[in-house]
Amino acid sequence: MNIAARDLVRDGCEAIAIAGVRAVCDQRGALHFPELDLLVVSDLHLEKGSSFARRGRLIPPYDTAATLLRLASVVEDYAPKTIVSLGDSFHDGEGAARLPDPFRDSLIGMMKGRDWFWVAGNHDPDAPDDLPGETVQELAVGGLVFRHEPSKGHAEGEVAGHLHPCARIVQRGRSVRRRCFAGDGARLVMPAFGSFTGSLNVLDRAYKGMFRDGAPTAYMIGTSRVYAIAGSLLRPG
Repeated sequence: MNIAARDLVRDGCEAIAIAGVRAVCDQRGALHFPELDLLVVSDLHLEKGSSFARRGRLIPPYDTAATLLRLASVVEDYAPKTIVSLGDSFHDGEGAARLPDPFRDSLIGMMKGRDWFWVAGNHDPDAPDDLPGETVQELAVGGLVFRHEPSKGHAEGEVAGHLHPCARIVQRGRSVRRRCFAGDGARLVMPAFGSFTGSLNVLDRAYKGMFRDGAPTAYMIGTSRVYAIAGSLLRPG
């Protein structure tokens, strides 16, 4: 990496390239494209707690607050011109309507003065209720394509979410499993940004055929930084 590229990387983050476009994997789970002045987050699943509560399943109702607080810190740090929320921004189609006013105001404040794209997800296929921004099925920018669900097979320049990737390694007899960015230089699958979201190991059959050489490089999210882990070191489970 040259000095100019290194200067773009914040502490704890990892510089990568997707189809030749430089990007930074942020330890909080966001992806930043410096030359495009664009920030990407995926699978926020806002109002998941209230969605579960409506069906009689109670989980701590702090997911939206925690997710938006982390999102606000990322937006403040990078101050991007464009933000892409890569689908499943809300846990269900009525999630935006249930958003409490303080959270709605916080979200609108982050959106003010910048372009914001809501990519349609399987949980939230329609435009969010009473919120600004543009809802799209996918978005093409600078040789990249942003969509919610990854394409089957090879897809040069694709940035997708949906699968909530994680990776597992074993070192000195200790197993470590963490959320991750999963990529092979041609495409990237984003980790879920939401606070109450599950994850799926990148060696699961759902990823079959997506990455060159079978397994991707996993950019594992640790407590203080992102670690690039070669596919040969990854373990199932």
